[in-house]
This record gives sequence, C-alpha cells and structure tokens, in this order.
Amino acid sequence: MELAYYSDYAVRLVNSEEPARGKDSLTSVEAVRELFGANQSAARRATDADVTRFRSVRARLRAVFEAADGGDETLAVDLLNSLLLEFPVSPQISGHDFRDDDGRPLWHMHLADHPSNATAGYAAIAAMGLAFHLTEHGVDRLGLCEASPCHNAYLDTSTNRSRRYCSDRCATRANVAAYRARKRLEADRTENTGLAAESAQRSAASGER
Repeated sequence: MELAYYSDYAVRLVNSEEPARGKDSLTSVEAVRELFGANQSAARRATDADVTRFRSVRARLRAVFEAADGGDETLAVDLLNSLLLEFPVSPQISGHDFRDDDGRPLWHMHLADHPSNATAGYAAIAAMGLAFHLTEHGVDRLGLCEASPCHNAYLDTSTNRSRRYCSDRCATRANVAAYRARKRLEADRTENTGLAAESAQRSAASGER
C-alpha cells in the first residue's frame, strides 16, 4: 500500500466541515469513528473528548490546504511539519490482509501509530499521509475547491495538474454558473447596444428637425 494513501485521512477530516455553508458533521463520537473508515480497531478508541480534539486538528490541516492553495509553499510545509513533530508515527513493514496466489504475505509499508488517544492516532496518520503526497506530487497538488460556497479540500492527481474542484458535481455547478453569467453579460451588452442605437437615432432625428 502506498503511504500517500493515508492522505485521504486528512481530506476526510478537513471536509467534515463546510465553513462557508455553516455545516459541521463532526458533532459526536460516532462521527469521529466514521472518519476512521475500515480501521475499526482504531475507531473504537474514540471517546467524547476526541470530538473537540479532532476539531482542533481539523483546523490545522485546513490551514495547510489554505496555504498550499494560496501559493505559500513554505507556510504549508511549516504547518505540516509542526503536525508531524507533535503526532509521530513509526513506519513498519506489514503483510496483514494481503496474500499472493501462493498464500504468502504481500509485504507493504504500514504506518503504525502509538497514540495516547484516538485523535493523536488519526492526526499522526493523516499528517504523514499528507506529507508523503506533498513530497511525491508537489505542494500545488493540495487545493481547495473553487466552486462557491464549497471550498472543500482535495488532492490533485490529474496528469496535467488541472484540477480545480473537489468533485464532478462542483465542477458541473461551477460551469453552469459561469455559462449563465456569460449569457447575462451578453444580454446586458445587447440591451445596452440597442439603447445606444435608439438614443443615436433620436439624436439624429432631433438634429434633422
């Protein structure tokens, strides 16, 4: 398993809140546990106290995406490094759950966390995964959706570094909005041109009299 896979932990946590819409799904210990996905053994460590702690880590991870999206590469790296220092992990070789045709383990790298609580474990994996993604693909591959009012975090894995939206849904919505804006502008220009022509005609008629 590629270590960059763990970067999805960061995206899931950041996108549990939509500030522009005033939405926040991270309101209970059950919501915290859902963020762990298939890692149910880690999810079971979560308690009510982790809700507040998760929100704090979420704000710091969003700050990384905001810095990257704003073109401040150094700040994005500094913010991520502070998370890595606070929430360390131990890379380990693992063969669990993956077997080849002969039943032998398919060895792969695994991030082993040794947390004092569920938040520390999740933050460690999310920060390390994001760090691997950043160093492998570049800081400019961390972005915030351009569709207003979404601004969800995303990881750009496109071949030409062209991704601007977090989902096809947001891309479609933004394209429709842009199309409608162009049509309104064209209509306004046509109307203004017509009014100018009418005014010119009236001026000409007055001059003839």
